[in-house]
Amino acid sequence: MSLALDNSSGSGFESKNEFIYAKVEMNIKLVPGNSAGTVTSFYVRQHMYHGNSWDEVDMEFLGNTSGDPYVLHTNIFTKGMGNREQQFYLWFDPTTDFHTYSITWNPAHIVLVVDKKPIREYRNVDPNNNVPYPRDQPMKLYGSLWNADDWATRGGSVKTDWSKAPFTASFNNYTADGCVYANGASSCPDKTAPWYSSELIDGDDLKQMQWVQKNYMIYNYCDDSNRFHGSLPAECGRKN
Repeated sequence: MSLALDNSSGSGFESKNEFIYAKVEMNIKLVPGNSAGTVTSFYVRQHMYHGNSWDEVDMEFLGNTSGDPYVLHTNIFTKGMGNREQQFYLWFDPTTDFHTYSITWNPAHIVLVVDKKPIREYRNVDPNNNVPYPRDQPMKLYGSLWNADDWATRGGSVKTDWSKAPFTASFNNYTADGCVYANGASSCPDKTAPWYSSELIDGDDLKQMQWVQKNYMIYNYCDDSNRFHGSLPAECGRKN
């Protein structure tokens, strides 16, 4: 499947099912060449919500000028509150071939993975919900290609070059293993499945995540005390 963007419209898709918990995975090949101003998104979000109380987990690929690397922008929204950004460069060219990206969320943690390497973990560190966690609002998978040249590339200073349109990103091999939500209830076919039963990243997976974060992370909200006026979000002191 290919998504296209021109100066009149973008494009996107959504999964048929919605899930309370799941592992969703897809192969993506990003827009090649001068992709400045464009955003290719792979994310899960509450499908139906009222007001500003939705849950969402984002993997957004921020385009750039030819020769400059993509930025993978991640964020987690709980009850409508985000501001949990972590950003990464990738250790490969994501435009020449398909690479595999996945989002897993279960009762214990959220894990973002690139080519089988975990890059980010957000743990459910507070069962009393003083640190909000997506646990009771079903979410669908979405993919999209859209214009965000007001912020996506160098803070919006580099605009989309529409002479390069249409921009195209490709998606394939979608898989989902999860607790499907329907008719007001969810069904989890196998709570012993590794994606559901895992409680934290450890062992080799932890080493891989630490390697990615040491070498390729370029922004972590938990390190940005100035942004939060010296008082970091509660989860930042609890190994998130």
